[in-house]
Amino acid sequence: MQSKAVLVCKMLSKLEAVLVWGRKMQSKAVPVCVVLLRGWLTLDQQIEFVANIRELGMGNGGFYTPSYGDGARLSLQMMCLGKHWDPRSGKYEEVRTQYDGAAPPPMPLLFLQTAQAALGAAREADQQAGKGSMPDMRPEICLVNFYPPSGKLGMHQDKSESARSLQRGAPVLSLSIGDSADFHYSMDSREDMRARVVLESGDLLVFGGPARLLYHGVPTIHPKTAPPALVTRTGLRPGRLNLTFREFKD
Repeated sequence: MQSKAVLVCKMLSKLEAVLVWGRKMQSKAVPVCVVLLRGWLTLDQQIEFVANIRELGMGNGGFYTPSYGDGARLSLQMMCLGKHWDPRSGKYEEVRTQYDGAAPPPMPLLFLQTAQAALGAAREADQQAGKGSMPDMRPEICLVNFYPPSGKLGMHQDKSESARSLQRGAPVLSLSIGDSADFHYSMDSREDMRARVVLESGDLLVFGGPARLLYHGVPTIHPKTAPPALVTRTGLRPGRLNLTFREFKD
């Protein structure tokens, strides 16, 4: 799996190679320690994930529509594994205190093993690109978001993890399944500094080290772009599944 991932990394377009290797695009600095591996998850792996997510999502602590502190609802459904992340407080907790009191399901072995393999592939690609500065991490939490065709998520930083984890730049691992999505990113909060890449089903995106607090968001889902075989074999509804693995460290 890892050798394939590196090969895909080397075959990226100019825009995507910029994202991987930390050069410049249209005067917008892209940081090192951001890796995009196209099609890293095989179709069979994606199908297995959909089946597991469906089973977990229908159970205790499964999918729900979260809200911010002002009561505004997010344009997606969320399920947390390992620990629950509360958008109202921006903190992790053992149960969903603001919703139903349910405990999040533990992370299945499939998820843990895939995250570990993903990190290995990303670090290898980082080394192949001559950087070799992607930190290690221990996947302890997985946030599973489902974006409907109208779903979106504004620009933000993933910074609810422990100070120790953030300080050492423990990477965030992101897997996409289903419809494609625009991914905006920047090391600056200014709108004119944002760059864009389309994330497709099976893609792996990893950011850590000096890019750990990357600003990022998902403004658009592209309907009917999921692999037809994935939809046929799983009955996946229109939209995008996104899994993000993080290290918390108490």
